[in-house]
Amino acid sequence: MTLPDTAANPAGADRTFQVDLRGLVDLLSHHLYSSPKVYLRELMQNAVDALTARHGLEPTAPAGALGIRLYADGSVVRVEDDGVGLTEADVHTFLATIGRSSKRAEKIAEQRGDFIGQFGIGLLSCFLVADEIHVLSRSARTPDAPAVEWRGRGDGSYTVRTLPASARPRPGTTVTLTPRADAGEWTRPAQVHALARHFGSLLRHPVTFDDGTGGPGEPGAPVNPEPAPWARTYPTPGARSRALAAYGEEVFGFKPLDTIELDLPAVGLRGIACVLPEAVPAGRRHGHRVHVKGMLLSEQAEEILPEWAFFVRCVVDAESLRPTASRESLYEDDTLAAVRDALAERLRAWIARAAASDPDLLARFLQAHHLAVKSLAVHDDEILRMLLPWLPFETTDGHTTLDEFARTHRTVLVTSSVEEFRQVAAIASAAGLGVVNGGYTYDRDLVHRLPEIRPETSVADLDPATLTAHLDPVDRETELAAAAYLALARDALAVFDCDVALRTFQPANAPALLVDSREARHERTRSQLAREQEGGLWGDILGALRQEAPRAQLILNQLNPLVRAAVAIDEPELARTSAEALYGQAAMLSRRPLRPAESSLINRSFLDLLAHALRKDS
Repeated sequence: MTLPDTAANPAGADRTFQVDLRGLVDLLSHHLYSSPKVYLRELMQNAVDALTARHGLEPTAPAGALGIRLYADGSVVRVEDDGVGLTEADVHTFLATIGRSSKRAEKIAEQRGDFIGQFGIGLLSCFLVADEIHVLSRSARTPDAPAVEWRGRGDGSYTVRTLPASARPRPGTTVTLTPRADAGEWTRPAQVHALARHFGSLLRHPVTFDDGTGGPGEPGAPVNPEPAPWARTYPTPGARSRALAAYGEEVFGFKPLDTIELDLPAVGLRGIACVLPEAVPAGRRHGHRVHVKGMLLSEQAEEILPEWAFFVRCVVDAESLRPTASRESLYEDDTLAAVRDALAERLRAWIARAAASDPDLLARFLQAHHLAVKSLAVHDDEILRMLLPWLPFETTDGHTTLDEFARTHRTVLVTSSVEEFRQVAAIASAAGLGVVNGGYTYDRDLVHRLPEIRPETSVADLDPATLTAHLDPVDRETELAAAAYLALARDALAVFDCDVALRTFQPANAPALLVDSREARHERTRSQLAREQEGGLWGDILGALRQEAPRAQLILNQLNPLVRAAVAIDEPELARTSAEALYGQAAMLSRRPLRPAESSLINRSFLDLLAHALRKDS
């Protein structure tokens, strides 16, 4: 932007902004448009909007009579349409005023929803690949209108000439670009043809491409020879299904597990959702291919579906969705929100149909996408009722469905973390307890809702007291014989706030079980901080929050030969070392992160036991 001359603008007078066009083009190329290739999309879009306006003038015109013709031979790129065209006044008003769009003109303001572009900056994208834009147009609004030529240059200057009607015998507009040397990547004939197919394969108006190699008068190659696959007729439903799946595979590069037709007449949206054949990482959202009035808008439109629908990729064409200024994403408004909700309902309906009529498809779908369905079931009561019995969970009976698990266990216990489940799974299974791993995303919430589906089943959180209640006590004589060892073990493990007990439980090859919850560890850590900060403000705050922290429990298994040998040790230091080693082994088997002190203990106890064994042998 340049400042106006103050001599020409006395103090207090209104002034207008001066625009540095080169700076504006640089701004567009780096911050609005994702790539210079959008120049062709903008030209095709303007041509489509011109044809739409022409059809408004001549609604009885034959459906294939008006079209778009592209030409590129390496030296020029030309886009010609049979649209409404421009008068000389239109040229001065719309082509020479940045931000002024013919689609916002008062005469057609009520028709703005019929057009793709409405921001008046699309033609500037041509300066990304050329230094000059040549426009030749003739208006269809006046039968004897002359032709008008406009030449715009990258330095901000332009010229306008009125030419005889013979310069363009038919109404419409031709835009010609002479590419810069550094724009060859985007203006070579093969690339222009590929971009035309990329952006315009679903356009409703006929589009052709000519690379100059054909003879005079020969028609160009069709860019969009067929309607969208969902707009075609097929001999059978099976043929339609196969055609839609083949189109989805062509667009996305994978063979869909199934295809879901999408049809929202209220907003003129049609398309398909392709179910991914394999699982995707939790929370990862795929972009969707969105066309507006046939023109490709975006291949990465995440906002068209809710977050939980990451098991599908969509390709849709819509009439009433609003593009942003760059025409590369969708404007977030009430219409888009309503479309998102309606498409989500279509996906729910597909899941319901699969559950009701195609158990094989449902099983393959859940095998790949159970996490997505779980995230939906947490918030959707209908999906919960339909699919909770079918969803797989990790249990003490292996990976199984809750329906099968509840047939064996009338009381279902659920852990709050993966580490707690792994800590108790083998022992709980041997004790006949039915435990579900609730540590994975959504699983604990869903298991607690099982009684809504099976009222005869009860669900409770697993706590240490529940588990230890199912471990058999040893007889009094054995307890007394082990009392000295247990006292030494408790003293050795006091630094970890860990009690030691002797029980009998299966499997016998498990020497010890460390019962400790994440919440208990956090509470002990907080208590330790409070003690260290005694007297300070932070110590007072932690002290106010302090609770009686539950201690961890190392439960030794009297059925295990190693434990029976350990409790009989009469050397105090060796007894302490063996207790530390049993604690370290139990901590590792719990698969929770080890604290530095625990890692040090494991290393020290191993070396001490090794040293004792070597001394004994020598």
